[in-house]
Amino acid sequence: MIVPAHGSLRWLCALLTAVAVALFALPLLGLCANAPWAKLPALLREGAVHDALRLSLLSSLGAVVLALLLGLPLALWLAAGQGALRTAVRMVVTLPVVLPPIVAGIALLLAFGRRGLLGQQLELWFGLTLPFSTAATVIAAAYMGLPFFVLAAEAGLRALDQRYLAAAATLGAGPWRRLWTVTLPMVQPSLRTGALLCWARALGEFCATQMFAGNLQGTTRTLPLACAVAMEVDPDIAIGLSLLLAALSLGVLSVLRHGWVPQR
Repeated sequence: MIVPAHGSLRWLCALLTAVAVALFALPLLGLCANAPWAKLPALLREGAVHDALRLSLLSSLGAVVLALLLGLPLALWLAAGQGALRTAVRMVVTLPVVLPPIVAGIALLLAFGRRGLLGQQLELWFGLTLPFSTAATVIAAAYMGLPFFVLAAEAGLRALDQRYLAAAATLGAGPWRRLWTVTLPMVQPSLRTGALLCWARALGEFCATQMFAGNLQGTTRTLPLACAVAMEVDPDIAIGLSLLLAALSLGVLSVLRHGWVPQR
């Protein structure tokens, strides 16, 4: 029996559980209780809100595209074996998951800024300046979101029964055909989950985007940045944007729970 049978322990567990639930539920209730429901549709129709929504969708979907292009080959390589090199690469790739976002933003600036390790070469050779541009919001979102895709994809690949690949090989399927007809279809749930988590993390990115891309309306001000600005100017807009982001987050959880995660 998971719950303690003793009466006092059961009541203690129930009390602590109620406190834990309240810790997570009360902030959401606070948002809902203070939301300007009557004028919310008008607030969300403002041009600045549309610009922030457009940039958030652009940066988050761009992060998912980069995750598929870069993260899938990386996950395939990480899942293909063991070793010190793979362990070191995995630690570097997953570091943004635990790295303070402000540190990530500073690191991106020092890497891709005008005087960064690569940024100064990009400007010298191609005249390309990344910081404080829309492209910077995509890079920041991808940097923070891509690790979630790689972790999910690698987990799915490692759990794949290799006997299916061996059977396909005995039937004459080459490496590329095995990849497209066996491996990827069988790990689709993991890839979808990773892509959705990457998108959700990228959508909510704040500190790294602000540090690397700035907070320019129509260029780099995403929904989270717009929330911070609105909180100082018009709290009603901030609450409305917060509700929008919370609804999107709940939608992500709903899809993960009922759509792409197998039920027991």
